[in-house]
Amino acid sequence: MMKNAGFEHVLRYFDEDGDGKVSPAELRQRLRIMGEEILLKEAEMAIEAMDSDGDGYLSLEELIALMEEGGEEQKLKDLREAFEMYDSEKCGFITPKSLKRMLKKMGESKSIDECKAMIKHFDLDGDGLLSFDEFITMMQ
Repeated sequence: MMKNAGFEHVLRYFDEDGDGKVSPAELRQRLRIMGEEILLKEAEMAIEAMDSDGDGYLSLEELIALMEEGGEEQKLKDLREAFEMYDSEKCGFITPKSLKRMLKKMGESKSIDECKAMIKHFDLDGDGLLSFDEFITMMQ
């Protein structure tokens, strides 16, 4: 269940208009924000490659299917990329502050205390931060 919640967060980040699907334009815009420049045609081709129902958009179900069919190496790479989106301070951990910042980008407003509580649930070593290993545990 937490794994699907993680995919939902990723989908919501890319889904600017909140329709539950990612369009090529949304994909291109969000990748640009993350420092990756791609042409609209490249975004269209990427969506088309993942679009199992042929509607021209990437849905949550398609994202989950894509993530689950990839090999372990690809899954680890994808998890690393997701982790790095949350590790905005580039310290190697998800902090309450970086979690709050990322959730806000995805349209969820949480207090620092709420973010601390969210982290505490998966913080296996009790340091108040989420390491990549703890993030993997959370996403499984």
